[in-house]
Amino acid sequence: MARMSTAPDAGQLIAILLKLLNPKKTIEIGVYTGYSLLLTAVNIPGDGQVSNLPTLYENEIELSNSTHKDLQIIAIDPDREAYEIGLPVIQKARVDHKIKFIESEALAVLDTILENGENEGQFDYAYVDADKGNYRNYHERLMKLLKVGGVCVYDNTLWAGTVAMSEEQTPEPMKAERKAILEFNKALAADPRVQLSQAPLGDGISICRRIY
Repeated sequence: MARMSTAPDAGQLIAILLKLLNPKKTIEIGVYTGYSLLLTAVNIPGDGQVSNLPTLYENEIELSNSTHKDLQIIAIDPDREAYEIGLPVIQKARVDHKIKFIESEALAVLDTILENGENEGQFDYAYVDADKGNYRNYHERLMKLLKVGGVCVYDNTLWAGTVAMSEEQTPEPMKAERKAILEFNKALAADPRVQLSQAPLGDGISICRRIY
């Protein structure tokens, strides 16, 4: 299970980044047991909100002692069971009131949020650690949701170092995701909408700042 979570050294950088950004509205794609979600929740201010959340998702989860204006993080993952493993830790940190967990595939949720044009350019920060084959699809939608100056962090963009290996050297179980990550990395490098930094921490994190 630990191999699927954000690496501690990457988490330290993300925590500092969040303090510098001071984001009020964030979105997380891929939650698993919630380590990166906890990082976000404890490092963002307590006065933000998520506005214009589609009615379809209003009742996805009941959060004790929270109101709609408290919600700052939209967290999307199809696996509620994994999320609930880490939920007691999030509750112990007293930041569960900041989170709206949505049990769903992410593309459907992002498309629904984007149906309301008022949501474009309204998010300050996004974090993605999900199915690698959809990273480019997530990126295109997040470029609409993030404000100019907003930041998105993508995890696993070195894919255990296989991006620097030949196809023949790559273990068979990693080949499909390696190909997806290679294509995604090339797309990010060529995207004029973002300022990009590839940090060789954990399994590699790509930090994108939207510049227009």
